[in-house]
Amino acid sequence: MMLAMLGEAWRAMGTNRLRTFLTMLGMVIGVGAVVLMMAIGQGAQYAIKQSISSMGSNLFILLAGHTSSGGVRSGSGGAHTLTVDDAEAIAELPGIQAAAPVHPGSAQVIYGPNNWNTAIIGTTPAYLDARSWTVTSGSAFTDSDVRSATRIALIGKTAAENLFGDEDPVGKTIRIRQSPFVILGTLSVKGQSMDGRDQDDTLIIPLTTAQRQVFGTDFPGSVRMIMAQATTQEIMPSVEKDMTALLRQRHRLREGMDNDFFLRNLTAVANSAAESTRIMSMLLGAIASVSLLVGGIGIMNIMLVSVTERTREIGIRMAIGARERDILMQFLLEAIIISVVGCLIGLLLGISGALLVEMFTGTSVIISFGSVAVAFGVAATVGIFFGFYPARKAAQLDPIEALRYQ
Repeated sequence: MMLAMLGEAWRAMGTNRLRTFLTMLGMVIGVGAVVLMMAIGQGAQYAIKQSISSMGSNLFILLAGHTSSGGVRSGSGGAHTLTVDDAEAIAELPGIQAAAPVHPGSAQVIYGPNNWNTAIIGTTPAYLDARSWTVTSGSAFTDSDVRSATRIALIGKTAAENLFGDEDPVGKTIRIRQSPFVILGTLSVKGQSMDGRDQDDTLIIPLTTAQRQVFGTDFPGSVRMIMAQATTQEIMPSVEKDMTALLRQRHRLREGMDNDFFLRNLTAVANSAAESTRIMSMLLGAIASVSLLVGGIGIMNIMLVSVTERTREIGIRMAIGARERDILMQFLLEAIIISVVGCLIGLLLGISGALLVEMFTGTSVIISFGSVAVAFGVAATVGIFFGFYPARKAAQLDPIEALRYQ
């Protein structure tokens, strides 16, 4: 019985192929747009999550305060208000996993005939722990190297490629501002940060080496920033308060005085960006879903026209024994076929469009089974919902009046 109805529905739609195709087009465009927008949105979310994970988890950054001279203010990091002792005190706080003083800069690095200007980070071994940064070959430097101001370095992938090409950098000697440094190890790939900076274009050297032999400092023991990692994300608000109270006490800041440092919750900033991207993805999906609604209205409109055109046919079917549910099922099947076939074509176009976007723009896209299932399910539901009213109208026609219809 059902197969006969399906065959009849298929033949009925085939009598006017152009109208059936145009009716189906709304579903095709709607499903394709939803799949494409959700793929782009999920790709953006994935890129943000990768940037967050590459920074490290549960991170705080403390920047030295600013100076003011003659009305000219230096901005954050201009004053010498943070010290190595501050970092060591922060590391002792409950809830702190690691804390590392950082003295950053940049310099021209030379190896043989090659040279490259790269970021140089002077720090302690705790920095690698805070950033969840591993050494892929060779070894990391130790606290003993920091105390001895040893001329050694860890090198990132980008800097290594530009200086050494395909050559293994471990054990090789480079020059930084005419001082020889031995490459102790290579760092794992981090990729771009959220601001687009290449995190792999870097050298990490002992803090004391950076202060005494590379960049210099007018205030021994002072640092430009401190990187701190909390044990869990849940305790970050309380850890932030504890760090602020500790530094105010250590810097002898009386009540009412402004902090002489800046504290940034990097995880909160990153999560805010991720949430914004998620909301944008949902908004794109919602906008694209409007076309599904338009497609559903199109199906209802054409099915109503079909009911009017086939009123006499409906009367004949009822006269020879067709029941209301048979007529209802007949027209509902036609709406379902239009909706489902349109969904399938739309899925193919949406997936193809997403792959083309990734190919030609380099934008990361993710086509998940969930997004495809949701788009298909919503489209099919919309088709059935809007097809039910015309089908019910056809089923409730009076047989005598339907036979008289011209």
